[in-house]
Amino acid sequence: MEIKIIDQSFSVCKLKDLSQVDWASPFCFLGKTDEELSLVCETECVPSNTVDREDGWKAFRIQGVLDFSLIGILSRISTILAEEGIGIFAISTYNTDYILVKVPYFSKAITALEREGYAILHECKTA
Repeated sequence: MEIKIIDQSFSVCKLKDLSQVDWASPFCFLGKTDEELSLVCETECVPSNTVDREDGWKAFRIQGVLDFSLIGILSRISTILAEEGIGIFAISTYNTDYILVKVPYFSKAITALEREGYAILHECKTA
């Protein structure tokens, strides 16, 4: 299985409302419940009307489109990282899963996954 590192810094935010969310940003994950509005976005795109925020996250995604019948992918990754003492913030989309790890533990997380047989891909930046 391939894991692709996303070369961005992320923040997890609690929002007052959606009025200042930059929907054009390449990464913008919204969670809405009856109790809160949560946003995960690139740190440079954090809205000014944020009620609370946690900066200092890096991310990777499981590469490719994951079929809904696949079982245990996120569980296996979270177990590997938990055994290393690394906490995660997971986001699932229709196609795949994204895992956020605090910056001080990111290299250790990637090394642990590589050791367990995951292929690590680095995002290519174009000028």
